[in-house]
Amino acid sequence: MKKLLQNYMDSFSGLSKEVWWLALITLINRTGAMVIPFLSLYLTDSLCFSLEQVGWIMTSYGLGSLFGAWLGGKLSDLIGYYKIILTSLFLTGISFIIIQYFTSFWSICISFFILIAIADTARPAFFVALSAYSKPENKTRSLTFIRLAINLGFAMGPALGGIIIATIGYQGLFWVDGITCIIAGLIMIKTLHPKVAKVLDKEKVIENPISPYKDTTYIIFLIALALFGFIFVQYFSTIPLYYKEVHLLSEKTIGLILALNGALIFVCEMPLIAYLEKTKFTQVQSVMNGFILTGISFILLLVSPWFGILIIGMVIATLGEMIAFPFGNAFALKRSKKGRQGAYMGLYSMSFSLAHIFGHNTGMQLIESYGYDNGWIFMGVLALIGSVLLVIVRKREHNEKSIPRA
Repeated sequence: MKKLLQNYMDSFSGLSKEVWWLALITLINRTGAMVIPFLSLYLTDSLCFSLEQVGWIMTSYGLGSLFGAWLGGKLSDLIGYYKIILTSLFLTGISFIIIQYFTSFWSICISFFILIAIADTARPAFFVALSAYSKPENKTRSLTFIRLAINLGFAMGPALGGIIIATIGYQGLFWVDGITCIIAGLIMIKTLHPKVAKVLDKEKVIENPISPYKDTTYIIFLIALALFGFIFVQYFSTIPLYYKEVHLLSEKTIGLILALNGALIFVCEMPLIAYLEKTKFTQVQSVMNGFILTGISFILLLVSPWFGILIIGMVIATLGEMIAFPFGNAFALKRSKKGRQGAYMGLYSMSFSLAHIFGHNTGMQLIESYGYDNGWIFMGVLALIGSVLLVIVRKREHNEKSIPRA
C-alpha cells in the first residue's frame, strides 16, 4: 500500500510550479461553472421554456463554443495566451452575472452564444500556456494534471450547485460562477504574470509557420479525434437513457455508475500516464488504443443483459478516455510546433465542439429510429473508422520523420 501511494505521488513529481498554479486556476474556474449542469433545469423550471426551445438554446451554446475556440486560437497567436486567458476569465465572470437578467427566448439564445464564445476563447490559450510552462518531457503528465483539475472541478461543481439552488435559488449560481471566474483571473495576475512566471518550453516554433489547415496529417488526426469525441459523449446522453429504459435502473444507481468515471480518473490517470510514457507506444498509438477500448465498451453492451456488464463497460470506456485524451492533447501540442500554436490548438478545441454539437443529438435520433443495439453497433463502426484514420496518421508521421532535411 505504501509503495502504491509513493508511486502515485511520484507521478506528480517534476511538474513546474506554474503548472500547479494553472491547475488551481482551472479547478476554481471549473468548480465555479456550476450553471452548466443545471442549465436545462433552469431553462424549463425557472424560465418555463419548452424542450424544443431548450434544444435551440443548447445549439446556440454549442455554436458559441465552436466560434470561441476558433477566435481564441487566432487571438492567442496575435496577442499571446496570457492576455487571452485573463481577458476571458474577467469577461466570462461579468457575463455570468449579467446573463441572469435575460429571460426571453431570443435574448437567452444570443446571450449564451456570447457567454460561451467568450469563455471558450481561453481553451486554446490554456493549451499554449501549458506548453510554455512545461518542460518537453513533462508535457503529457502536465496535460493529464490539468485534466485532473477539470474533472475534480466538474465533480465538485454540481454538488455545490445543488446546495446553492436549494438555499439561494438559481440566481445564486450565476453570481457564484461570475465571482469564481474573476477570482481565478486575480490569482492568475498574482502567480502567472509574464514578469513572474518562467517559460520552461525549450522547443522552438519553426521560423516559417504553416497553417494547420494545410497540415494534412493534423487534419486527419482531428477528424479521428472528433469521431472519438462523438462516441464518448454518448456516455453522458444516450447511455444514461439506456441504463434507465433498458436496464430499469434508478437515477441514484445511474449517478453512481457515472460517478465511477470521475473516481477512476482521479485515482488512476496520473499513474497510468506516467507508466505509459515509459513504454514504446507513440502518442498516436496510445490514442488509437484508447479509441479501440472505448469502441469495445459499446460492443460489450450487446453481449449480455447482465448488470455487471454496465460496470465493466464504464471501466473500459474510462480507461480509453484516460489514454486517448492526454496523448491526443500532447500530439496536438507537439504538432503545433510546426506552425501557429494558437491556430493549431484552436482547431483542436473546435474538433470537440463539433463532437458536442452533433454527438448528443445524432445519438438520440439514432436510438429513437433504430434502437439501442443498432446504435451501439454504429458506435463500434465509428471506432473502427477512427482507428483506421489514426493508422494513416501514424504512417504519415513516420514518413515525415524519414524525409531528410536540407
